[in-house]
Amino acid sequence: MKPIKIVLIDLSGTIHIEDEEIPGCVEALEKLRSCGKFKIKFVTNTTKESKKRLHSLLKQLKFNIDENEIFTSLTAAYKLIESQQLRPLLFLDSNAIEDFEGINTENPNSVVIGLAPDMFDYEHLNKAFRLLLNGAKLIGIHKAKFYRRKDGLAMGPGAFLSALEFSSGTKAEIVGKPSKEFFLSSISEFDVLPEECVMIGDDANDDIQGAFNAGFQGILVKTGKYRENSEQLLSKKLLLLADNFTQAVDYLLLNN
Repeated sequence: MKPIKIVLIDLSGTIHIEDEEIPGCVEALEKLRSCGKFKIKFVTNTTKESKKRLHSLLKQLKFNIDENEIFTSLTAAYKLIESQQLRPLLFLDSNAIEDFEGINTENPNSVVIGLAPDMFDYEHLNKAFRLLLNGAKLIGIHKAKFYRRKDGLAMGPGAFLSALEFSSGTKAEIVGKPSKEFFLSSISEFDVLPEECVMIGDDANDDIQGAFNAGFQGILVKTGKYRENSEQLLSKKLLLLADNFTQAVDYLLLNN
């Protein structure tokens, strides 16, 4: 196996949950940076807030992270909408809308689904359904089944996206994790091979299997949305099943 050069790190559920650091993660990230062995990128499907708001939250939690190090599924969705000159009906939280500034949303010819709990009601979904029946494109910013909040697990947008696919007969294009293209885009600025990259995350499918499909290595952490034995469904062997991000960092420092 080639030495690891790039470490990709999931955010929610891996190093923080909402506005709380997962204990030890700030210190572990500093250890990873200070060793000087790796380039670091943060890859996230979070659609609850814009990249700017997310970065501000991470700074409040004392994480040493530059905004340019964060690669989000919102960014990937914006690029797709812009490149195809789409006019989307956006299912997004109000805190995420600023990432779509400048996008024309009049007379929609597409439907974009993120995490938007206040919009997942019959009237909003039926409006999207009718657009899809008339030929609108369906885009899923991601298709997560669930995510971790401080009060426990909560439904992700996947079920609502699947409902629209089922009723309209339309297949959604997924732009975030676990899309192979998303992972490869996240490392496009680096001169590395996929096998020289490792993904650290709490979601066996979206984080780790998605990374495997792109040719990356994977470390699954048992925090956030991790479910017992979920690693048994993976197509490749993990570098490590870690108790937490701190243990994942210690492994990388010891083995590279």
